Amino acid sequence: MTTPAASEGHEDREQRPRGRGGRERDPRDEAAAPGDSGIGTVTTAVPARLDRLPWSRWHWMIVIGLGTVWILDGLEVTTVGNIASRLSEDGSGLDITSSQVTGVAAALYVAGACAGALFFGWLTDRYGRKKLFMVTLAVYLAATAMTGLSFSAWWFFLFRFLTGFGIGGEYAAINSAIDELIPSKYRGRVDLIINGSYWLGAVGGALLSIVMLNTDYFPKDLGWRLTFALGVVLGLVILLVRRNVPESPRWQFIHGHGEQADELVGAVEREIEEEKHEKLPPPAGEITIHERKSIGFGLIARTVFRSYPKRAVLGLSLFIGQAFLYNAITFGFGAILTTFYDVDSGHTGYYFAVIAAGNFVGPLVLGKLFDTIGRRIMIAATYILPGILLFITAWLFDRGSLTANTLTACWCVVLFFASAGASSAYLTVSEVFPMETRAMAIAFFYAIGTAAGGISGPLIFADLTESGVPGDTALAFSIGAALMCAAGLVAAFLAVDAEQRSLEDIAKPLSQTT
Repeated sequence: MTTPAASEGHEDREQRPRGRGGRERDPRDEAAAPGDSGIGTVTTAVPARLDRLPWSRWHWMIVIGLGTVWILDGLEVTTVGNIASRLSEDGSGLDITSSQVTGVAAALYVAGACAGALFFGWLTDRYGRKKLFMVTLAVYLAATAMTGLSFSAWWFFLFRFLTGFGIGGEYAAINSAIDELIPSKYRGRVDLIINGSYWLGAVGGALLSIVMLNTDYFPKDLGWRLTFALGVVLGLVILLVRRNVPESPRWQFIHGHGEQADELVGAVEREIEEEKHEKLPPPAGEITIHERKSIGFGLIARTVFRSYPKRAVLGLSLFIGQAFLYNAITFGFGAILTTFYDVDSGHTGYYFAVIAAGNFVGPLVLGKLFDTIGRRIMIAATYILPGILLFITAWLFDRGSLTANTLTACWCVVLFFASAGASSAYLTVSEVFPMETRAMAIAFFYAIGTAAGGISGPLIFADLTESGVPGDTALAFSIGAALMCAAGLVAAFLAVDAEQRSLEDIAKPLSQTT
């Protein structure tokens, strides 16, 4: 129930109409937050009402509507990695080299994702989660379609950047919405599984590339274009499903839409009571906040780095570690198979499908443990353990002890654990900072961490792989392993015990007065 907070200087307050979620303007609200566009003061139980909801069909709708875009991201990245060798062949319709696809194009995709995360992250905190996760998907769809029409390397590079721009915006908008809509009891596992669904797309992309690169079915200059076209079709389907996903009630009551937040949560409560055939328990409590129209960059920066410096270090460490590992290694996995093991470019998808399946199973199996055993132990373990296993893989690779099959098996085991760790990076930065800064915090840490590991990684790794020297590729593996282990050690000391706690308890909203 959302109700106005008591305030002095309103003699006629009791005569004013007060619907559910009603509010009263208090001039002192502007003074309470200098430089901010104050609206009023509101007392609400919306967070507690959302957190005490049992799992229901409504939550499945959220998961499907928001999580499926990660499948598209996985489809995108995997497809491009697997078609790299085909694009560089004569007759592909593009004058481009394999290292340019896995290096320059991959780096531009990540650079676009970083820029998109920052740009759309700011808009997400200002204008709402729903508006932006519709816009970012539209940007992705348009850019993917144009990539499939590439006639020159510069065109391909441009629209890989813009595709990443849309995907980067998705990270900020969707992770914000997920954490704000999912009950605290399930937040960890749901966040991990949704982020891990990226690898379902990777499986699809790997298998799809096998068919599309088969010249018995499609000419060299057509098959790879159709893979991008299929991504557009899937994106349009997701866009239709996503229309049913609501705005975050937490964002609504902060930004002056308390009535809408209250009505939305009330409708969900009635729907769940009908589904479960039982009354919901009363919410645990209320909070009083100053409603705001926007939060400035300066306040966000001061909050993240001055009020929560240890959490900032944690977020950067986790993102840098996982970004280098994934963006450097998986972008070039197909090139490793063709360079060192003479695997036909049309068959690399089989190997990648196995790795991708391991990546998805990891968060699916381990996700619940983040809510039960706890964040600190699980985050540290899912960074340090795969780092150690990756060091062993690098050593075996350098010795020439691995085949294409055994290397794939090693990677499958490494990424089973690393995938859960990488997903926990998004979970961490989306829940340990105040609600008003959530989307920008996700965007910032994603952009900085991914820029450090995701832009430099593919560029460095493409050169190391292209050299054909096993020691060079083993060095890239070792760098990724070292960064993963280092991030795991940081998590062991600095991770926040956020399991089964409300977001407002983990980090008090900037607007909260009591």
